[in-house]
Amino acid sequence: MTFIEKKFIIPELEGISSKTIEEHLKLYSGYVKGANLIQERITGLRSSSEEITNNTYLISELQRRFSFEFDGMRNHEYYFEQFEGGPKIIDEQSALAEKIKETWISVELWLARFKEIAMTRGIGWAVLYFDKKTNTLEQSWVEEQHLGHLVGTNVILALDMWEHSYMLDYVPNEKKKYVDAFFQNLNYSVVEKRFTEVV
Repeated sequence: MTFIEKKFIIPELEGISSKTIEEHLKLYSGYVKGANLIQERITGLRSSSEEITNNTYLISELQRRFSFEFDGMRNHEYYFEQFEGGPKIIDEQSALAEKIKETWISVELWLARFKEIAMTRGIGWAVLYFDKKTNTLEQSWVEEQHLGHLVGTNVILALDMWEHSYMLDYVPNEKKKYVDAFFQNLNYSVVEKRFTEVV
């Protein structure tokens, strides 16, 4: 299995520069290449049981690193897809909006809470999920690319909070401006579609 780098059609954004997107896409490309490279190395070491035994430490370290590269690839695919098609506000009558209101009373209260999560100190992601088992929306802070994802849930919305997402446009203590810019440019129809596909 070879992972294919996706191409995104991202319009000019308000508050997030074209240069930031250009550099950010290069990092995404690196995650795709990293996931493929590690997978190739692991496959190459699995040619015989003796070779697996002799390379246990190497294989386990490669496998550990694979989750970082793979999740970095997938997280960024969720992220960039959300800008395609240009900004669209949430449809207050949509199934997603109704589920948000069921969970957090109003879209405004949910958004305020989600933005609080995005302001968590350190590098990582703020993520909104849907849990089919409980029929609920959940949200979480994900450290780096892979530590803290909620197992068995579906990603509905992903906000990258690594410095590379905003440092060309904002200094570190202005990252709230980046969060606001993200939501100003968000195509909620993409997010709503993700939700309706997994409910």
